[in-house]
Amino acid sequence: MDCSVSGTVGSPGELRGAERADGASAALTDLFLGHHLELVRLALLMTGDLATAEDVVQDAFERLHRRWPNLERQDSSLAYVRSSVLNGCRSVYRRALVARRHAPGLAEPPAGGADTAADERSDLMAALSRLPRRQREVLVLRYYADLNVDEIAATLQIGPSAVRSTATRGIAALARAFQEADR
Repeated sequence: MDCSVSGTVGSPGELRGAERADGASAALTDLFLGHHLELVRLALLMTGDLATAEDVVQDAFERLHRRWPNLERQDSSLAYVRSSVLNGCRSVYRRALVARRHAPGLAEPPAGGADTAADERSDLMAALSRLPRRQREVLVLRYYADLNVDEIAATLQIGPSAVRSTATRGIAALARAFQEADR
């Protein structure tokens, strides 16, 4: 009776499945390494908080990892994860809105000149935060993430003409906000 332990050899189908899993893992790792920082910056612009932005991006990659075998086109994984990040930012915004509605009162800012996210925001960030969600998303994707109209349309799942018109309205709204601030 031979009690030696050797490598487990599975059926050819199991081996091909393992090769696909390794390929998926490598593809996801490459996607993460290549775009993590860009996606965190995108989420930071949308949420205004670094820790929240990192959590949103991590959740997006986790969902992509779970869904990877079911993706119809794995070459569109970047668009999928961008959409997922934006959806996560929307959820954060909605939760914060509900929390503000139900909060009995706002706490006083910390004494001693502690830096807060609101103190660090530029005029542009403040103006962006006042834009409607869709305009903010289109402008951030266009001018910060440097995506073209077709990539933005794929990310937000809207038509290219909607991207162009939304960008035009967003830029006009920012121009009005800065003109009013100069008065």
